[in-house]
Amino acid sequence: MRVLVTEDDENLRVAVEASLRGSGFAVDVAADLPAADEAVSVNSYDCTVFDRMLPSGDALGYVAGLRRRGWPVPVLFLTARDTVGDRIAGLAHGDDYLVKPFAMAELVVRVRSLCRRGAAPPAPVLRHGDVELDAGRHEARRAGTLLTLTAKEFVVLERLVAAGGRPVRRAELIAAAWDEFVPPASNVLDVLIAGLRGKLGPPPVLHTVRGVGYLLGA
Repeated sequence: MRVLVTEDDENLRVAVEASLRGSGFAVDVAADLPAADEAVSVNSYDCTVFDRMLPSGDALGYVAGLRRRGWPVPVLFLTARDTVGDRIAGLAHGDDYLVKPFAMAELVVRVRSLCRRGAAPPAPVLRHGDVELDAGRHEARRAGTLLTLTAKEFVVLERLVAAGGRPVRRAELIAAAWDEFVPPASNVLDVLIAGLRGKLGPPPVLHTVRGVGYLLGA
């Protein structure tokens, strides 16, 4: 799941980024609204986190403008403004509202909930061949045997299973499991695929499509 965090306080921005990354999210960060606007124009997010009062303006008005253009991504506002009126205004344009100071564990739970809310309802269980993946329970199996996967391995395998035997491009897998700081030429995906192949076991089911990416098939 990919998240954008827009916060001008560097210490808080770094802390939020670290907490979300440590919980398995891919995280992009912005310090102001122009940087956030550039990010949302080129990337797809499962959730966004906005500090309300930024030097470049009130994020509430910015998000309201996005909503008028049909932008559907869930928004969590962070703010020190905690009056009833402020909360009503925030919830009118966003999806959740967290008052500073807050516990990082609570922020992570709220972001995860918003990511699930914004996603299209997944199939209860995805299957391809003898590989099955239960997104709701975050469980993957091959031939009935439960696999112990990292968060990123699960995301990559989910994309491969959902493709139904069609090749999935490297760039798509990297964007799903990492973020903008991982260039497409990086070997992080190759390392993850090697580990995933080992966990899937024999006979080989995860194949390289040269010049394209990877596919799951016999």
